[in-house]
Amino acid sequence: MTNILEEICNQKRYDIIGIKQRIPASTLYKEVDTLMANGSIDHHSLTKALSASTTGIIAEFKRKSPSLGWIRQELQPKDVVPNYQANGATAISILTDKPYFGGSLDYIAQMRPIINIPILRKDFILDEYQVFEAKKVGADAILLIAACLTIKDCRQLAYKAKELEMDVLLEIHEERDLDYICDGVTVIGVNNRDLKIFKSDIQTSLRLVGRIPDEYIKISESGLKTTSDLRLLRKAGFQGFLMGEHFMKHPQPAKALEKLIQEL
Repeated sequence: MTNILEEICNQKRYDIIGIKQRIPASTLYKEVDTLMANGSIDHHSLTKALSASTTGIIAEFKRKSPSLGWIRQELQPKDVVPNYQANGATAISILTDKPYFGGSLDYIAQMRPIINIPILRKDFILDEYQVFEAKKVGADAILLIAACLTIKDCRQLAYKAKELEMDVLLEIHEERDLDYICDGVTVIGVNNRDLKIFKSDIQTSLRLVGRIPDEYIKISESGLKTTSDLRLLRKAGFQGFLMGEHFMKHPQPAKALEKLIQEL
């Protein structure tokens, strides 16, 4: 039986084929090369932002998920993201997958000119074409999910992102994913959510944190709700936290972020 992650990745591969037919890779790559040569794309370092932050909260804009369905279908990035920054977010994560998460690459393009903290493209990156897409719209970092990739493909994508002056957040969930760590990666995130069944347990982060080399920024992702969770994880060695559903379920997501930071 196909699990949710396999279903998403299969759909993503199909979608990439269609996108490449509309905008050939050669065209996209040339556009990005020109933008970089002209200095038209600023880079906001996710690694530096997390290192300097006292809270390390990456606040996520996520309208939908496979486990919950629509969370806040009516919201647009302009309603939330600038207020995330104003209320203390260290960085922003924006979902760009449309079928399963209600996202869009356009959301990053819309937000990049109006915020000055790092933006992470949160998606299921399987092809270097998507890395160039992320750069073109102004993403400062991309997510690479070990469970979606071979070690070889993960490293090639990480090095391509590095070449394009973007940070790489490598997401792991179990011990064998540690083999994916390479010097193209700048941040390592432990996803507490099992992407095959979409259930969360922060013990996953506590179990793996000591296995991650200290030279990498460590963040915990998913299932984080309380200041107690964050304090426990910070004490264990995490420097950042990626949080989305906890904020997006709130009538005013940025107010939920502000309250959490005040409590911390």
